[in-house]
Amino acid sequence: MRQNDPETVREIEAAFAAYDRALLANDVAALDGFFHNDLATVRFGHGENLFGFEEISAFRSSRTSGPVHRRGRTVITTWGKDFGTVATLSINPDGKRIGRTMQTWVRLPQGWRIVAAHVSSIETPKT
Repeated sequence: MRQNDPETVREIEAAFAAYDRALLANDVAALDGFFHNDLATVRFGHGENLFGFEEISAFRSSRTSGPVHRRGRTVITTWGKDFGTVATLSINPDGKRIGRTMQTWVRLPQGWRIVAAHVSSIETPKT
């Protein structure tokens, strides 16, 4: 199985960039479209554990605004043509915390979809 096929990496880069634009704009309909509509889709966040697409969608619908951040280092890794991960950092404007996001992306008949995600944050390291 080929790791980091350039075309597959570019496809996930484009999907993640579109996801990030929707996140910053709090475009709930677009965000829903990035997650696989399935009971097995999971998103763990800062204060929530969401199991299934319906819980993820309800959480998104309850938010009144998107986050404010700039992206830090992002690593996209793919295995074969249909599976990849995104690991990225979010730098908050106050510089006190760094957000961390891990996403698992799978190519499905309807396109690339997130099937698992984890979002957390830590205090900005001193080094």
